[in-house]
Amino acid sequence: MATILLEVATPDKGNVYDKDINMLIVRSICGELGILPKHANLLTELIPHAMRIKEASGETKLFVSGGFMEVTPEKITILADAAEAPDDIDVERARAAYNRASERLAKKDPEIDIDRAEAALARAKARLLVKGVHMG
Repeated sequence: MATILLEVATPDKGNVYDKDINMLIVRSICGELGILPKHANLLTELIPHAMRIKEASGETKLFVSGGFMEVTPEKITILADAAEAPDDIDVERARAAYNRASERLAKKDPEIDIDRAEAALARAKARLLVKGVHMG
């Protein structure tokens, strides 16, 4: 089966993922995208989500907090603000962040930065999805 190289890098950790894969499913500002080998050139902004990586051995999830993705027919490059493998995610910390953001949004207080609270909620939700924990 044909493969495509996926490289994921962050400013803090450098290369987080570097393997040949069969398919990548990501969420961009334009919606969900499926990337296969020999994909047309593409450049897009990513939103916080649980990225799905399909390999011959099965599927892996990787949290990305946003960033940019460049696709060429031979390679996918993701420059993420942050990226975490399932083993790197602290479930209790993610749950606490999810609950804090949910409470802030529920208050409807004009002093609360809604965009910031929604972004925190999206990051927490994506981290929990990578670990297989589903919240509301």
